[in-house]
Amino acid sequence: MIWVLALFFGLLVIGVPIGYVLGIAGVFGIIQIGGTEMLAMAPQRYFAGLDLYTFLAMPLFIFAGEIMNRAGITMRLAEFADALVGHLRGGMAQSCMVSSVLFAGISGAAVAEAAAFGNTMVPAMLKKGYKRPFACAVVVAGSIIGPTIPPSNLMVIYGSMMGVSIAGLFAAGILPGLIMGLLCMAVIAGLGRRLNLPKGGERPSLLRIIKAFRQSLSALVMPLIILGGILGGFVTPTEAAAIAVFYSLGLGLFVYRLVNIRDLLDMLIRTSRVTGVVFLIIACASILSWWMTYMQLPQMITQVFLGVSSDPATIILMILLLILGLGMFMDINAILIVLGPIIGALAVSIGMAPIQAGIMIVLALNIGLMTPPVGASLFVLSSITGERIENITAAMWPFILAEVAVLFLVAYWPAMTLTVPALLGL
Repeated sequence: MIWVLALFFGLLVIGVPIGYVLGIAGVFGIIQIGGTEMLAMAPQRYFAGLDLYTFLAMPLFIFAGEIMNRAGITMRLAEFADALVGHLRGGMAQSCMVSSVLFAGISGAAVAEAAAFGNTMVPAMLKKGYKRPFACAVVVAGSIIGPTIPPSNLMVIYGSMMGVSIAGLFAAGILPGLIMGLLCMAVIAGLGRRLNLPKGGERPSLLRIIKAFRQSLSALVMPLIILGGILGGFVTPTEAAAIAVFYSLGLGLFVYRLVNIRDLLDMLIRTSRVTGVVFLIIACASILSWWMTYMQLPQMITQVFLGVSSDPATIILMILLLILGLGMFMDINAILIVLGPIIGALAVSIGMAPIQAGIMIVLALNIGLMTPPVGASLFVLSSITGERIENITAAMWPFILAEVAVLFLVAYWPAMTLTVPALLGL
């Protein structure tokens, strides 16, 4: 066991891609158990890790987000957000945060949102006089709202693995996501005078707000279609994702006419790349997860946690520190696949509801997207804008603290995640 774990962390330290790390360590674990005769188990586990119908929702939601970006939906949502809050001090940053909340109900992917807003909102903020590190920090902080407010690819993975209602997870993520957005807006407002953020224009007239709402209405309807269908029990998450693709295609091709057939190939290629990376991680992690289960590592980890303390509040704190710490150095999909079932089962064993445990784990992993040194959203903004990661990180700490505060509310206040699912009968 020690040699397999040493191989895993050794490959990770020298910079081998996480999908290969998981696969290589898993194969060596299989050989350790039964020699080369058991190698036939590897492709079986590889296939079994992906053989879930609900996983089809992931590439479909990613593709729908790509279409929405190309169709100019991002800017329409930003214009509506600007009409609502653009007149405030730091109005452009506030608009970006509101747009992140609105866009979250469409894409469900933090990296896609970071890329979309990095190409649009950051240049707009720079023209208004914002400093580039702060503008990037606002976009990064807003991007992790995407996989918190449904649809969320992480929730699809967790619900599929743990047998937890994906619709219930979607419903439970709504309130934490909205509160996260409000707290980030409060951070911007609090920093407004200290950083001398640019003031917005005049307070918009009701006519301008109505006009901006009408222009973005077709985009705003999409989250209602997705969530209404899933939470109402009319469609499964996978079917809702397919509907989202057809709806966004209709908008892009026939309503806004900013998408053509040639664009589709480029968007399909990007979707395939993102999906391929995630699916490789899931498939390879399933091999390592099987080895961990065979070697009874979940039971060992549970005993270690319970050996430190039997107090549920203390165990929850240890879980959060573990996920946040790993999220700084590992891909969040890999953490979810390998440790999600272990940590989820542990949280449920101390009395936490399965849906609350799922949202807590997903939100903690999302925060890993914005923490150095390997936060994916950080790297996206750095590569797009040319700003150094350490400069973005320095400007982002107030937002990190705000979103960690929401995480602790989710972990220690069950009503925050369970009220909406209960009202919907999920």
